[in-house]
Amino acid sequence: MQMQRQPAPAPAPSVASPIDARQLANALTEIMNDLLALIERETELVRAGKIPDAIKLEPQKSDLTKRYIAAITLVRASQPYMAKATPDLIGALHRHHEVFRAMLQVNLTVLATAHAVSEGIVRGVNAEVQKRNIPQTYTAAGRRAAPGPRNLTPIAVSRSL
Repeated sequence: MQMQRQPAPAPAPSVASPIDARQLANALTEIMNDLLALIERETELVRAGKIPDAIKLEPQKSDLTKRYIAAITLVRASQPYMAKATPDLIGALHRHHEVFRAMLQVNLTVLATAHAVSEGIVRGVNAEVQKRNIPQTYTAAGRRAAPGPRNLTPIAVSRSL
């Protein structure tokens, strides 16, 4: 069996005029603003415990993320030209991107907290189920007997709720 090599992706074209640079900067800023608005909405929904509603935002978030990556790739390819021809745009994009990253960090913190809380709840429920399923027996020395592996029953979690 011989593996076929896939051709390397073509390098991203760079902008060649100040007008193109400004259009690219505006497009990237618009994508970041749209993505931030969506992420803020997701954060609100997760904080309110409306996880199914937050999950429904995923296709739109995925599309915006793809557009963001494509725009960032084009900005990186165009950075040498933009640094010379439009340094003000590069500075504005850097500042806007710092705000964008800070807001993403807030969203990631909320999602990590929700994950930790839900995991803690599931572990707590599992501990209670195990307590009820384990027979309360004692050894000859009067100490509580450790349960055997066949006394431990796993719980099942439905992700479709």
